[in-house]
Amino acid sequence: MARSPWDQPWEHPRARHGDRGPWARSSWSGGPPPWVQGLIGLAGGGRAPGGAGRGPRVRRGDVRAAILDVLAVEPMNGYQIIQQINERSGGVWKPSPGSVYPTVQQLEDEGLVEGREGEGRRLLQLTDDGRRYVEEHPDELAATWRAFEQPDEEEETSDLKPVIGQVMGAVWQIVVSGTRQQQAEAAEILAETRRKLYGLLAEGEPE
Repeated sequence: MARSPWDQPWEHPRARHGDRGPWARSSWSGGPPPWVQGLIGLAGGGRAPGGAGRGPRVRRGDVRAAILDVLAVEPMNGYQIIQQINERSGGVWKPSPGSVYPTVQQLEDEGLVEGREGEGRRLLQLTDDGRRYVEEHPDELAATWRAFEQPDEEEETSDLKPVIGQVMGAVWQIVVSGTRQQQAEAAEILAETRRKLYGLLAEGEPE
């Protein structure tokens, strides 16, 4: 079985081909740079370094609103709150104890949540002020879950990701193994592709 170029130990292009143009003039010697690795990883369903992942981004204040909303159903302990938020978000969002417990403490300080002993454990429940807050801010609480109910914009374009990864893999092979002529032709192809993509955007939405 033929081995993929990625199965071979990587060496700097100068070691095999000498200085082959501006793409080969790099001090990088540890394989594809991180930005290339990240894009290639998209072909396998991975994520770029520092990416936000596939789930919707949680906004500041969402933990607070989510806690109030789930406690409006019934009293819960901290673990149950985390599990309920995870269930309400369809398994996409599971806040950490490090974000939930300080927020609970803040809600207690505001007089919206209080703790009581029940069945050998401390349960959290809304105070009268907490229930009033929930009744007066339905839109705020509903907005917390809306991101998990609507398709994320990133997901709508996810079909492009495997193609992007494959293209970047091919580009990197040209970078490390291509001749000056091949690199020049690749640069022309990429420039033409860029122009076509911008032209596609300029056409706007189909009527």
